[in-house]
Amino acid sequence: MKSFKWFSLAILLSMCSFAAWGQSTATLTGTVTDPSGAVVPSAQVKVHSLATGIDRVIHTDSDGIYVVPSLEPGDYSVQATVSGFSNYTVQKVTLDVSQTVTVNMHLAVSSAGETIEVESTSQQIETQTMTVGQVIDRKTVQEIPLNGRHFLDLTVLTPGGVVAPTSGSLTAPSRGLGANSFITAGNREDSVNFQINGVNLNDISQNQITFQPSISTTSEFKINNSTFSAEFGRSDGSIVTVATRSGTNQFHGEVFDFFRNEALDARNYFNRNFNPTTGLPIVGLPGEKAPLKRNNFGGSVGGPIWKDKTFFYASYEGLRQHQGILQNSTVLTPTQQATIAANAALFPAAAALAKLIPLPNSGNNYVAFTPGPVSIDQYTGDVLQQFSSNDSLHGFYAFQKDVRTEPALQGDTIPGWGDHRAAHRQILTLNETHIFNPNFVNEARLGFNRISIAFNPANLTDPTSVGLGDGLMGNVGLPQTTLSDIGLVFGGPSGFPQGRNDTLGLISDTATLLRGKHTLKFGGEFRRYLSASFAGNIGTLTFVSTPNNFEMDNATVFSVQPNISSSRVYDGALGAFFQDNFKFTQRLTLEYGLRFEWNGTPVEGENRFVLFNPNGNGGPTLTRVGTNGLAANSAYKQSYSYEPRLGFAYDIFGTSKTVVRGGYAYLVDQPASNTVTGLAANPPFSTSVSYNGAAIPVSSLYASAKAAGVAISSINPNFKDAYIESFNLNVQQALPGGIVTSLGYYGSVGRHLRIATNENQATGPAGSPHLYQTLSANSPIDPGVTIASNISEVNSIGSSNYNALWLVFSKNMHHGLELNMNYEWAKSMDINSLGSQGGLSAAGGAPQDSNNPSGNYGLSDFDVRHHFAGTAIYALPFKGNRLVSGYQLSTIVQYQTGNPVNITAGSSSFNGLTGPIRPNQVGHVSTHKSQTGITNVTFIPQSNVCPIGPTLAVPSGCSLQIQATQAAGSSTIVYTGIGNMQRNGVTGPGFADVDLSGQKETKLFRNVMFTLRADAFDILNHPNFGQPSGNTQSSTFGQISATRFATSDGGSSRQLQISGKFTF
Repeated sequence: MKSFKWFSLAILLSMCSFAAWGQSTATLTGTVTDPSGAVVPSAQVKVHSLATGIDRVIHTDSDGIYVVPSLEPGDYSVQATVSGFSNYTVQKVTLDVSQTVTVNMHLAVSSAGETIEVESTSQQIETQTMTVGQVIDRKTVQEIPLNGRHFLDLTVLTPGGVVAPTSGSLTAPSRGLGANSFITAGNREDSVNFQINGVNLNDISQNQITFQPSISTTSEFKINNSTFSAEFGRSDGSIVTVATRSGTNQFHGEVFDFFRNEALDARNYFNRNFNPTTGLPIVGLPGEKAPLKRNNFGGSVGGPIWKDKTFFYASYEGLRQHQGILQNSTVLTPTQQATIAANAALFPAAAALAKLIPLPNSGNNYVAFTPGPVSIDQYTGDVLQQFSSNDSLHGFYAFQKDVRTEPALQGDTIPGWGDHRAAHRQILTLNETHIFNPNFVNEARLGFNRISIAFNPANLTDPTSVGLGDGLMGNVGLPQTTLSDIGLVFGGPSGFPQGRNDTLGLISDTATLLRGKHTLKFGGEFRRYLSASFAGNIGTLTFVSTPNNFEMDNATVFSVQPNISSSRVYDGALGAFFQDNFKFTQRLTLEYGLRFEWNGTPVEGENRFVLFNPNGNGGPTLTRVGTNGLAANSAYKQSYSYEPRLGFAYDIFGTSKTVVRGGYAYLVDQPASNTVTGLAANPPFSTSVSYNGAAIPVSSLYASAKAAGVAISSINPNFKDAYIESFNLNVQQALPGGIVTSLGYYGSVGRHLRIATNENQATGPAGSPHLYQTLSANSPIDPGVTIASNISEVNSIGSSNYNALWLVFSKNMHHGLELNMNYEWAKSMDINSLGSQGGLSAAGGAPQDSNNPSGNYGLSDFDVRHHFAGTAIYALPFKGNRLVSGYQLSTIVQYQTGNPVNITAGSSSFNGLTGPIRPNQVGHVSTHKSQTGITNVTFIPQSNVCPIGPTLAVPSGCSLQIQATQAAGSSTIVYTGIGNMQRNGVTGPGFADVDLSGQKETKLFRNVMFTLRADAFDILNHPNFGQPSGNTQSSTFGQISATRFATSDGGSSRQLQISGKFTF
């Protein structure tokens, strides 16, 4: 395989170009005809940039067709000139990023020098390509209400986009930073390829966006989410292409500040100042608003350095956010504290830990708003150099520094814990466009992106100072400690400290060759990754009973990684493609291509991958790569693929008004590097242990847990790259008034999707031995050592399917009004939904039975049956002096049905299964919202759950039958079987939101304008609830205790923002 890799590399390096990872430029095409409709060959077509003054000149071919590729997004004029006819000029054509625009020109017989001028043309119908996507233009990016000013939040405006579920990982918004990915067209959150100016902006560790570029520096962006052409690769989900702003021949700039605080916001639904049941006022902290002070400020400037030759654009944007995070928890009562203090000599650990727990200040609870500050600084610079009419260079660099504190991380319920995190993020793009002749254009790219980030516990108490024998010493922090009977969580956070330095370098190129009716594109790309990471785990500690366990220094659950594991994972990828856009007739365009993709196997720089082999010498073994006959750094087989693309666009009447399109694409995904990083944390480089059983003294936690066995991570040696087959058939119709509609079917099937399974599932009922109990005596590492119960194995046996109808309506700005609306009716199903973020847990999507993963098949976590999104921008038609003119309103309206809820039976003790098992569904599960006290809303009534008794319950008026028995007077539930209920079998609450913005633009002098703006997010103050608990054995089953992402930039309550902006 190595020889194949280098052979492929040699072939591609010998080519004249390397494959571009998608394009950030645009293409202009069309046909020139005479008054009779006959084509006009050899007509001169001049394309003039209205921003930079740069011209491109080409001539039509024998069929009267012209194609001008590799144009920077922006506004252009187009002129056709031929002897004996009038000149035909289109004064303004807008080219959007990664778009092919058709401008047909019809000449008239006239005397020399006469010109026919058309004011402007706007192209929204795709007549030349099978790629399905939508451009979010600069006006939309800048002027519609956008809470947090994160451009990825606009992805819900594209067909196929949905509001992400609360169970998401990369899609969950980080405070101040926004989400790291999004959901569209039934694809997983880690299957998106982000790029700026054609250079990849993904964090290879998790396949998320490295950072979101400032709205001020974003010119526009396009999302392709179905059947993209062969020039696009790397990901099997969607492609996001961001075009950055460049300077022009005119100096322009802006200075702005966006301000929010709690005084302008409505209360969150669960942060009430009165009891909704009694109507009485609430006194004290629960009735106070969460503190918030947020300033988002910055400025930019751009213009010419050398007129018509050199242009620059630079920007800065900062964020200072001071937010109080509500923490509310039952704590030890003063009586309990006194009892613990009196017994300090007998139980010193309890006495020391109790001192870290505050006394109640609201009944039996402690309630406080803990500071969670966020600070972000982002700098960008852009230079465009026109060396000659045939050669230009575009450079862009961005750097971001962000610091954040998360006081309630991993569920900490009292102040003083959580983590601090700091990051540096950057990207560099260099794009060179060279026109060898009007029919041969080359785009070369060079770039890198990098993230350096560290997460550290906020509290670094030495565990030995409080009497814990957890295997750690020094100022490292306490394990995340849970008193489960009262719901108190403090310490940690578990899984920390950790950090990584991820770097991507790439070289890529696309060549465009015009040959008659064929527009040929071909090229290749080489990428190289380095992910250097470290990870520790200060662990978890659980006391199931406060009086019997916590007060007596006895714990029942414990885990820890006593040392820091490190890895340097290298990976590479090589690609090549050929694409032909064939103008078969004036009405029919065929598009076909083939992409070759080689994704290398991740390797570790010091051979620290340790592989688990269940069939080793004499039994299960652990072997370090590069030893005992294993190939150096070999974790799984490298793979390559051939990815065909095929589609058509048919202009039914030849008027560019009614177009039918269809396409098919085979799309392969490159796995994230965290697929293998766990292998470097196996023994001997890390000795993670875990314990779950009878109570053990906290003074000897590590010794007791180590005896229970070592934890092992594994990967299937036959792991394969995931792929999606995407297909669609749609029709577009242009209507008068700049209106375009589209209706189509869109579908996909996914195979070899990533999923975590338990390689060491028990062989029988609860208490039965696991399949592998000890390592072989011949194991090169830890011979004869006991194996912990579960072994998490990364597999590629997941599958998915998606079917949808999309309806799109858009209206260009006309008479001051612009509209964009889309509706989706869809169904998405899979075996698991989280991909690279999923582990051996129900939340991670692990199957309840690893011997039967297909039994997990059900609705995707992000499935949404109906989704509607619409935007409107309306410039009020008031004319006159500064006081009455310059008003504008804009809005976003969204509605969607709910995401699925997974109903579980609580325990995983039956048959040694990994995750919680599901019950039998014996009737319709009723759902309705009703208030339950101050802090909860009931969505799934408890009456749905059949009671558990000495014998299997006979359903009577209930719908969820737990296959279990419970003896009278006993608290122990004995599970007897797996239920028939499908995963994600109930639909949760829906989502509805209306955002409104109003602004007044006033001319101060010359070209200096001031804009005063007010934004109202969730203006109707409609609460959008999170998901209810799906655990039938929990006291909170069916209850909702929070709104969607209540502490993020888009909390589920009305929020107001005031801003001011100077522009020139």
